[in-house]
Amino acid sequence: MKSSASRQFVTFLLVVGAVAFGMVLAGGLGLTVPGMADDEVLGPQVVARSGSANGVPSFADLAEAVEPAVVSIRADTYQTGSRRQVNPFEFFFGPRRRPGAPEQETPEEERFRSESGGSGFLISADGLIVTNNHVIEGADRLMVTLGDREYPAELKGTDPATDIALLKIDAGSNLRHLRLGDSERLRVGDWVMAIGSPLNLDHTVTVGVVSAKGRSIGIIESSFENFIQTDAAINFGNSGGPLVNLDGEVVGVATAINFGAENIGFAVPVSTVKQVLPQLRDEGRVTRGYLGVDIKNLDFDEAEAFGLDSTDGALVLGTRGGDPAAEAGIRHGDVILQVDDIAVEDTRDLIDYVATRKPGEEVRLTIWRNGERLVRTAELGERPGLTQQAAIEEEGGSSGIDWLGIRYQELSEEIRQAHGLPSSATGVWVTDVEPDSPLYDEQVRPRDIISEVNGHPVESAREFESAVEATDSGRYLRLYVQRYDPQGERWISFFAPVRKP
Repeated sequence: MKSSASRQFVTFLLVVGAVAFGMVLAGGLGLTVPGMADDEVLGPQVVARSGSANGVPSFADLAEAVEPAVVSIRADTYQTGSRRQVNPFEFFFGPRRRPGAPEQETPEEERFRSESGGSGFLISADGLIVTNNHVIEGADRLMVTLGDREYPAELKGTDPATDIALLKIDAGSNLRHLRLGDSERLRVGDWVMAIGSPLNLDHTVTVGVVSAKGRSIGIIESSFENFIQTDAAINFGNSGGPLVNLDGEVVGVATAINFGAENIGFAVPVSTVKQVLPQLRDEGRVTRGYLGVDIKNLDFDEAEAFGLDSTDGALVLGTRGGDPAAEAGIRHGDVILQVDDIAVEDTRDLIDYVATRKPGEEVRLTIWRNGERLVRTAELGERPGLTQQAAIEEEGGSSGIDWLGIRYQELSEEIRQAHGLPSSATGVWVTDVEPDSPLYDEQVRPRDIISEVNGHPVESAREFESAVEATDSGRYLRLYVQRYDPQGERWISFFAPVRKP
């Protein structure tokens, strides 16, 4: 018995030793994760919504709570045309008529109805509905399906710049509606749910996470693009539907998809919706303050070239004569550091603040110019409509600087006339940019005009070469580049900082 007890004790020690050794080995290899308590892994809110014993979240209660406030929208457009059906043989071989047969009469034109649609969601008990502008744009009649009933909808207002529209239905009773949340508090990785009518499949629920924030994808006015990216599936018909958080609050409006990818969808953040709703409801349109500046975020090289300690600020690429910024004395090369009491860390801060102000109001701009802080006051105008981008073409050249990798020539009157440039255009006409040129990375292309070097105007190739030569090795060349769009009759301007070898 004593021998048996000893063997059992030895076996027990071996087991304990093996477990301890395994824990030490695993810890040394990084195979254990500190703090693996269940509530820390899932997070308290997900645990609170857990629908199963193993802690995997269920979204059934969330979907059930949100679904009654989501609607389907049908946009009817009336068109005039011929209803005559085409014989399939005529489609390929043209009209078939026997010789001597009388000419066929041209069928009378008739009115037809084409239908399109999307989704939306109720935001008030009296029937206000948020959707996308592109869902209802150009429609002659709007119909909203809520539950098993269909209602005619009144268009209260639209804002193409943010792709938001506001509708209203009269259901004769108070309606369940959704609360607008705070999209600024969203974090990449947070759970979100999309509900809508993709491909006419009513009340389809998809779930995913916030994949990214602040995306610009080029489908609406770029100044206001600030999309939430999500992998919650969004398809045709989802447009205008809500993107909600785990509390059932709307954090975005499903708006767009990426055709070349899977599960990459985009939503307008609810912070943008909140900004435009009052004017859409009360006035039917949105008016915004307007400075009239082309701006961009600073990168590290540009900040160093302008003598700044950080990349905070909005770099002014150009102004337009007669617009508020130009009238206030703002010019290209200025860096806007502050608007009123708001620090401008990037262009979004400036755009969002100015857009919330009314035309006619004044704003105080703190700028950085040639190493000095200056203050200018601008009276805001009203923001105009959408703009167009300029096209780029290639052309040969005659002179060049090898290390810059560009060729250029004098900006003659013949070039101005041939390319529709205004007579006021001055500088060096870029005719070629090598693919390994440092200016290529700065987006300089043929048909651009370099009009300044380090803040000094250059009106000839000789002045340009002298300014480049006068810059010490290791210092930055700060080139001011302009590109003219003759169709839009506007300049696109930017700075190209390049360190001289």
